[in-house]
Amino acid sequence: MNKNKEVLKYCPNFYTIVNFDFDEEDYVSEKLVSVYKDYLFKAKLDDIEEIESVKKIDYVLGKYIDDYIFRKEMSKELVKVRISKTCDNILKAIVDSIIAIFNHYQEYTTRNIYISRWI
Repeated sequence: MNKNKEVLKYCPNFYTIVNFDFDEEDYVSEKLVSVYKDYLFKAKLDDIEEIESVKKIDYVLGKYIDDYIFRKEMSKELVKVRISKTCDNILKAIVDSIIAIFNHYQEYTTRNIYISRWI
């Protein structure tokens, strides 16, 4: 099977993420989309762990586009990410960091209950 079609099979949010219309000054979104595309097409889709990672990063960046509060949190937390230059796979380390930020965000927001007040 063609690798591009196989990637699209695992990534239902692919076109939404790639075609996301962000501001010219939004460098974080630009880099996240770039990392997303690089990771997807360099992933070994015969490894189950990498397939799960591809599915997860697709879900996370889909959430990044849909949820404004998460987008602000991601922008704030990505600045704090540090990756060693001696790391074997820097792209994988960046993707793991993005997923870890999402997991922390999800854990934090499920503990808070937001009650909106209508005037």
